[in-house]
Amino acid sequence: MGFHTVLVANRGEIAVRVMRTLTTMGIRSVAVYSDADAGARHVAEADVAVAIGPAAARSSYLNVSAIVDAAVRTGAEAVHPGYGFLSENAEFAAALEKAGIAFIGPPVGAIQTMGDKIAAKTTVSAFGVPVVPGIARPGLSDKELIAAADDIGYPVLVKPSAGGGGKGMRMVEQPADLPAALVSARRESAAAFGDDTLFLERFVLRPRHIEVQVLADGHGNVVHFGERECSLQRRHQKVIEEAPSPLLDEETRARIGAAACDTARSVAYTGAGTVEFIVSADRPDEFFFMEMNTRLQVEHPVTELVTGWDLVEWQVRIAAGEKLTVDQADIALRGHAIEARVYAEDPANGFLPTGGDVLAVTESGAPGVRVDSGLSAGMVVGSDYDPMLAKVIAYGPDRATALRTLDRALGETAVLGVVTNIEFLRFLLGDPDVVAGRLDTGLLDRRAGDFVAVPTGDEHFVAAAAVQWLRRFPAAGADLWEVPSGWRVGRRAPVSIRLRSGERTDHVHIVGAPDAAEVRIEDGESRSLQAALAGDRLTVTLDGLRVTYTVAVQDGTIWLAGDGAVAVLDEVREAPVREDEEHNGDAELTSPMPGAVVAVGVEHGDVVEAGTVVVTVEAMKMEHALMAPVDGVVELLVAAGDQVKVGQPLARITASSNAIRIEDSAHE
Repeated sequence: MGFHTVLVANRGEIAVRVMRTLTTMGIRSVAVYSDADAGARHVAEADVAVAIGPAAARSSYLNVSAIVDAAVRTGAEAVHPGYGFLSENAEFAAALEKAGIAFIGPPVGAIQTMGDKIAAKTTVSAFGVPVVPGIARPGLSDKELIAAADDIGYPVLVKPSAGGGGKGMRMVEQPADLPAALVSARRESAAAFGDDTLFLERFVLRPRHIEVQVLADGHGNVVHFGERECSLQRRHQKVIEEAPSPLLDEETRARIGAAACDTARSVAYTGAGTVEFIVSADRPDEFFFMEMNTRLQVEHPVTELVTGWDLVEWQVRIAAGEKLTVDQADIALRGHAIEARVYAEDPANGFLPTGGDVLAVTESGAPGVRVDSGLSAGMVVGSDYDPMLAKVIAYGPDRATALRTLDRALGETAVLGVVTNIEFLRFLLGDPDVVAGRLDTGLLDRRAGDFVAVPTGDEHFVAAAAVQWLRRFPAAGADLWEVPSGWRVGRRAPVSIRLRSGERTDHVHIVGAPDAAEVRIEDGESRSLQAALAGDRLTVTLDGLRVTYTVAVQDGTIWLAGDGAVAVLDEVREAPVREDEEHNGDAELTSPMPGAVVAVGVEHGDVVEAGTVVVTVEAMKMEHALMAPVDGVVELLVAAGDQVKVGQPLARITASSNAIRIEDSAHE
């Protein structure tokens, strides 16, 4: 009979995506939400929604008892965990089983084995699946890991036994750097997963990250749905994925698929899972098992597009006891699909996490484009959760077509109110190596430093000025003396609006009426302008060139999305005043992002050298270490565990020369 009600124990785009399939299947969906997500899209789109606690994930989305209780209260017969949060938590699966609720995922034993990367390598090796050379056993001390590294061969990769997503991973090229890397990796792993167990693997040179999607039912049937290339990563977080991989030939595809199926069989797996392999770009016929994710993956849409299978539907069917209806020979890959992840981060500012109110959203509706999104106007993007906002996926008959379609779709995507990585994604898609399929896991990090945000152009200054000008126009039929047309006896006076974007600040002068005006930037040439604003749609015709923008305004900040770009400008109502102060050499460390202080590396009053890590802040799975820019004495303003805002002072460094002067003056 199947399930009538399924609770989705997740949030954002994955909850929206899972509920879409549940609706198609005629299944009642239940959402859960934290206080921070009360107005979220996944809550609005569910049939029923249950509040489960405060914003902090540990008190809400990671609260096993609250979610089980929500499932019981709403009559859910099954729970879909999505990915992240509790999706690979064996205790959660066991708690559901105890409550008589089906877990739409694998058995508890499979989660436990594959969740422990040391046990996973041992288990799959027994089934003949190749693994990367290294040392992996429980309880390895730093001393044992350091001693084994020479035999493994540098560079080595430090990895946590628990968890994933790049947390606790460190690539070490020199023996002298390994001790510090182990300390840092243990701390990060313990904080993220509650387990600081580490192991070592040889780092494969020019590695490519290739994973295989598998489905296994409860009747002994296991099939794979081809591979996905996930090599475009930043700090081990995937950014762009595609299917199939441009690297593998048919023979290797068959072998790696068989290895993935054997991996699933080694733990009596059921449901959807992903087996991750590392493949050298220099030896594409040689692959090694890395890990198995016992859940649906973020990048599953590319597999769905090239195979025609709805993986969520089959997760639900298998959990309800159904049998797979195909053999391996029935599964074929057709065409090519590429996915880009839209993150709330600022690539032009070191990829620091961003946030804010979502004022408006534009998404592509072009043929061959799929958008999996948790975005809606009015929601707030904060620092409590993962920074991924949406995924844009493009399909084509070949890779070149899929690349072009994705680039165009990204140009039609905008999140007004929140800075995102969309411009960087388009920069990356145009990279010659990406276009040619010459990928490896270090490519994105090598190219990130070459990215320069496109400067805001004259057309955006004119459009932003037009927005503010039109918003101040009175309604039709108003007193003519209130119309800011610039009329006066003699020559007309312009309306002047001062705007700033990045390092650029300019006056924009407009004179006339919306249907026939002239515009000039500073003392530049006068240009013809027609402009109309209807709701959030601005149409600007500048010297005969017409462009339509989606517009949002908040506290004097104007957001414009149109013609494949997003521009953000601030109206400056007063001329800035710059005080001429003598720099005394002291320094203040401020938080570059909203988040939490996860480590303080010094004591209050310590004497430090320039380059010493003073405070480490974490937000949205990203750590940012703040270092002393000068030699001096530290004054700490925060402690580990504190929540901090953007720009909040964290510590002050009194430069050594000033500290000496202060000490000298005290003895005078």
